[in-house]
Amino acid sequence: MSVNYYQYQACDAKGNMTTGQLSADSEREAIAKLQSLKLVPVKIKTTSRQSLERTGSKIKNADLVDFTNGLNTLVEARIPIDKALSLLEGITEKEHMKRMVVSLRRDVKEGKSLADAMEARSDVFSKLYINIVRAGETGGILDQLLPDLLNFLETAEDTRKQVISALTYPFVLLVTGILSVALLLIYVVPQFTAMFEDVGSEIPASAQFLLSLSVGMKTFGWMIFPAVFLLIYWWRWLNADKQRKRQKDAFLLRVPVVGKLLVHQDVAIFSRTLGALLGAGIPLIRGLRVAREVISNEELIYHLEVVEEDVRSGAGLGVSLEKTGLFPILLHQLVTVGEESGRTGIILKKLAKTFDASVRDDVNRLVSALQPALILLLGITVGGIIIVMLSAVFSMNTVDF
Repeated sequence: MSVNYYQYQACDAKGNMTTGQLSADSEREAIAKLQSLKLVPVKIKTTSRQSLERTGSKIKNADLVDFTNGLNTLVEARIPIDKALSLLEGITEKEHMKRMVVSLRRDVKEGKSLADAMEARSDVFSKLYINIVRAGETGGILDQLLPDLLNFLETAEDTRKQVISALTYPFVLLVTGILSVALLLIYVVPQFTAMFEDVGSEIPASAQFLLSLSVGMKTFGWMIFPAVFLLIYWWRWLNADKQRKRQKDAFLLRVPVVGKLLVHQDVAIFSRTLGALLGAGIPLIRGLRVAREVISNEELIYHLEVVEEDVRSGAGLGVSLEKTGLFPILLHQLVTVGEESGRTGIILKKLAKTFDASVRDDVNRLVSALQPALILLLGITVGGIIIVMLSAVFSMNTVDF
């Protein structure tokens, strides 16, 4: 039975009018859905599939975690997929998520598997997500694989939030410092110019430098915005070409501290993804192909392509990772142990936790060192400007005396 799509106007219990969209097999079912939500239908009409699917908002990782959590709960309760999606549609509050669920339910009711329906929304669901769902549907063990997938998404989201939270304060401190110095140079330092001109005394070289810098800021300060725009454009230009991006990523990996942080971050993602895929029964070659597509560094992706070819030729994964000379020693050593014991997937999941912890520790150490350094730099800069200008004033008064 095909699914129809409806736009509606309805009245809630307080008399407020609300509008929205939903899918149903018939107008009668659409009215029943509205009544189950304690809405009184005022106007309902059919609409097109394309109109229903326009989201207007980007689906975030947190939204996907909530969707997976709900799907996992319903699947564990042995509720059929189409019914589970129908229930999720009813309890989903965010309109763009509701439209996505409607799209999935439509495809499932038309005979597609859930994995195929998700593949049509590759902007939302990663290849990892799709492959695990497909493996679960094929083996009839979706209820066993969804908890691991949910844990994967929650861990990745928690790590992302922790890193962002740790970097927020230094970023705010840096912006505040730059603005403070700029305001001093643009509005405070020029006030001394008239004082020096009235006295006619020779201006010390340090004060003259600050006055010239102030004039330059007022004259050419507007160029900061085009410069930032050009910097962003240049960065995107680097990322637009695979070869340029690889050269840029290879350079970043060689930067002290930052390079190690980037490697550990992508290795954690790679290990967690490959471990989840192997745990779902997906072959190693296919798992390597999917795992390398979820990391962002082109230099690492290139070396993982080489690793895949070596494994395809019969080499061990641990040995192939070691040959690149780019991945942490702990990774290829424990992967080799896992291959010998037949527990590669389990070991990769544990390695992902280890590298996640390493990333968080490195970020915390970096932030711990960065915060006092920024405060010290800000204090020296602002204090230096004030001391230079006051020293110039004092020297001018001494000359007059």
